[in-house]
Amino acid sequence: MKFSITFPSVMYREGPQGVLRLIQAVEAVGFHDINVLDHVVMGYEAPGRDKPIYPAQMPILEVFSLLSFAAAVTSRVGLSTGVLVLPQRQPTLVAKQVSTLDTLSGGRVRLGVGAGWQASEYDALEETFDNRGQRMDEAIQLLRTCWSEANIDVQGEFYSLQAMAMEPKPPQGADIPIWIGGMVPRALRRVAEVGDGWMGMSFGFNPDKTKRSIETIHEHAQAVGRDPAEIGLQMSLTPARTDDPREFYKNPQRMTEQAAALGELGFTWATINLVELFRAGFRSVDALHEHMAAIHATLAAQSLLD
Repeated sequence: MKFSITFPSVMYREGPQGVLRLIQAVEAVGFHDINVLDHVVMGYEAPGRDKPIYPAQMPILEVFSLLSFAAAVTSRVGLSTGVLVLPQRQPTLVAKQVSTLDTLSGGRVRLGVGAGWQASEYDALEETFDNRGQRMDEAIQLLRTCWSEANIDVQGEFYSLQAMAMEPKPPQGADIPIWIGGMVPRALRRVAEVGDGWMGMSFGFNPDKTKRSIETIHEHAQAVGRDPAEIGLQMSLTPARTDDPREFYKNPQRMTEQAAALGELGFTWATINLVELFRAGFRSVDALHEHMAAIHATLAAQSLLD
């Protein structure tokens, strides 16, 4: 399996050098990918608004700025979004941002996208929340056209470009991997229809539920004539709802056991979320580096590393 490391924006508190050191630690330890989550703003609880999933003041660095910083101080590790809330961003600009990142990183980008859940964030960015799924489907096609066609001509319901060029083309061209995040039925169908892979996440590991999601993706893939084996699978390492999260993230062996369980379900990627490790008590760059190395060694000892 390959392992993606979700970067904790909270490390900005150790300054730019702290961010740099942790990014380089991920590569030095030997993990495959640095994954950055995306939110531009977070809403407070307010009248007519559901209580947010995350604290409103949770620190989140802008995804492309952080990944560009990471690209400049590394040479091998992959760079991914996990996941970019695509419909709240202007997709032609996203195509340019991703193309530039892929160019300057030497073709190391993997783009995870999702429809998002926070209507107030869409409002703040002056985008429509209710049709976000339809716009995302159209935006994905626009991205691939911008990355591959010399003369870009897109006439869609939501986005249009006529006789335009976008240069330089990214090293990966239209083959920049686009992985789809989400657990709802439409997201699983989108994975099968247009995704190179599924970026799943769980708030409590449930093998049976996860297996059903995979089966749903494969059924949709077969319905549109795709080979299910071509669709990558990634899932975050999370404790079961009955487990103590702090004890789970402190124990490399328990994390390794769950990675093995994901491998048996067909997953080719797993995510290790350093935000959760930070919450479990590893609150400095040095502490995270040391614990990442312990996790990597345990995974290697169990022959789980690709």
